[in-house]
Amino acid sequence: MRRPARTLTACLALALLAALSSACTRDPESITLKVLASPELADVAPLLADLKKETGVELDMEYEATADLAGQPPDSGRSEYDLAWPASDRSFLLRLRDSGGGAARPESTPVMRSPVVVGLTPQMADRLRAGVPGGRLSWADIADAAADGTVRFAMADPRRSDTGRAALVGVATAAAGTGSALREQDVSCDRLRGFRSGHTLTADSSRDLIDRYAEGRGEANTLIAHEAELLSLNARNAPRDQLEIVYPEDGMVLSDFPLLLLDPAQRSAYRTVVDWLLSADTQRKLMERTHRRPVNQDVEPAKQLRAAVGNALSFPDRLSIVERLIADYGDPNSRAADQVVFVLDYSGSMRGERMAGLRAAFAGLSGADPTSTGKFARFYRGERLTVVRFGGRVLEERTVTVRGDGDLKALDKVVTEGDFADSTAVWSALDRGYRIAADAVREQPQRPVSIVLMTDGESNSGIAYGEFVRRHDELGADVREVPTFPVHFGEADPAALKKAADLTGGRMVDAGRSSLSDAFKEIRGCH
Repeated sequence: MRRPARTLTACLALALLAALSSACTRDPESITLKVLASPELADVAPLLADLKKETGVELDMEYEATADLAGQPPDSGRSEYDLAWPASDRSFLLRLRDSGGGAARPESTPVMRSPVVVGLTPQMADRLRAGVPGGRLSWADIADAAADGTVRFAMADPRRSDTGRAALVGVATAAAGTGSALREQDVSCDRLRGFRSGHTLTADSSRDLIDRYAEGRGEANTLIAHEAELLSLNARNAPRDQLEIVYPEDGMVLSDFPLLLLDPAQRSAYRTVVDWLLSADTQRKLMERTHRRPVNQDVEPAKQLRAAVGNALSFPDRLSIVERLIADYGDPNSRAADQVVFVLDYSGSMRGERMAGLRAAFAGLSGADPTSTGKFARFYRGERLTVVRFGGRVLEERTVTVRGDGDLKALDKVVTEGDFADSTAVWSALDRGYRIAADAVREQPQRPVSIVLMTDGESNSGIAYGEFVRRHDELGADVREVPTFPVHFGEADPAALKKAADLTGGRMVDAGRSSLSDAFKEIRGCH
């Protein structure tokens, strides 16, 4: 009887060992999380099979170009997604904060980093550097070259794309020149119209944009995107077709590709995914595959990812600022360039130093101003410019559409070679400016039109201010919306100029506090 007992005991032991072995090697309990992801994160997909194998969590990725996670809370009561994985959550968090609904801020974990930079052909990079002291290119240099038609860039639509929006914020922050996050006053005027004139290729997502750029149709010679995307593109191309990556001297916005928990019920699975993504092994694989910078400090960045980001620009802290930027930038596929009517005083008091200041201001706007503000404020290709010279009457009138240096030289000739008069008909000249504006609005209603009035004296000829107001009131509603920006100079009556600005929706600037050049730059892009 003892032998069968030993046999039974041995069998039971083997069965228990097998059960324990099975329990130890059993696959983790599986769960599927639905993820709303940025299209450029499609390059992560091949690694997600390892996530499922090692943790049991499967990510069902749905790619959509949405810079602020539109359609997610607070837009809707409850998200259809468990997680979100955008390039940046900044716009979403601003929208959430301003919603007023008391929605809780979702848990968010940065996974990778990549700055928004500029890709130039080596020939274009050399050409631009040749005109920059020290050769360190900035967003201002890109804007300057876009305004004169040298740079034709591809950039994703800021209305839909995280990448495009980050680029827009970076350029606008550089244009403001404060070195800090944009404020309301920094976006009161659109400083990016020259930059925007070079935007010739776009798409809803940077992934689609790069595919279009790679087709090589010649629509663009510059690519603005994440560093990672440019490195990935270069890895696919022959050396002669690779882009030189430029890290703008005046700063970049850094994306951190956060993973957001939208459904709190999935917090445990979310933490499992985050732990896996942040592990040294996964961070290394992500870096090697996607060319994004690791956030795990135990992982040494690859050589090509060691370039200093330098001045990392802050994102605005108010949703209204971002919305104003996007509204001013508009649809990259459909835009009408501005028309600006300059109504300029050529009375005798403008002779000498004052006229030299006016001519220097126009030379600066034509591209001679080497400062950062000058490069953003310059006249740009496609812009329509009218100069009305006046004394006791309108002395000369000339309109050009900027296509190249020849048009700017023609306009400069009107400004520099004009004669002078003995009296000053300010309100008659401004009335003529509104007749020109009326024609422009009628010919192309979508074209933004504004008037700049510069005078150094009081009106002593022509119609009175009251008559100007009467005539202005008789204009069509669309023409009455054209703003006038008076530039106060010399002995001009500031109260009268301010009344004209208030009447038309513009504002007065005082050149006496700085210079005519600075005054003209201050109101460039105002509307």
